[in-house]
Amino acid sequence: MANHPSALKRVRETRVRTARNRSNASRLRTAVKKLRTALDEKDRATADQLYLPTIAQIDKSIQKGVLHHNAADRYKSHLTLAYNALGKKKK
Repeated sequence: MANHPSALKRVRETRVRTARNRSNASRLRTAVKKLRTALDEKDRATADQLYLPTIAQIDKSIQKGVLHHNAADRYKSHLTLAYNALGKKKK
């Protein structure tokens, strides 16, 4: 365990940052997983509701440092291709 005040502070800061990063990564994984499930089941209505919020969550994860921008672009590309493969939205 750390003994110096500055080292103790670093331990506290690390705990807070780790919890925040874990929460952001978990939120991202959940959103992507829900969208992928809807796409696999070919559920257009659910996919319509989840697509834009999931893309927004991926973009936020870049800003928060959870994902590298190239990985985020890859996720968005694959999800968009699968979403578009479901066909046009029915009116």
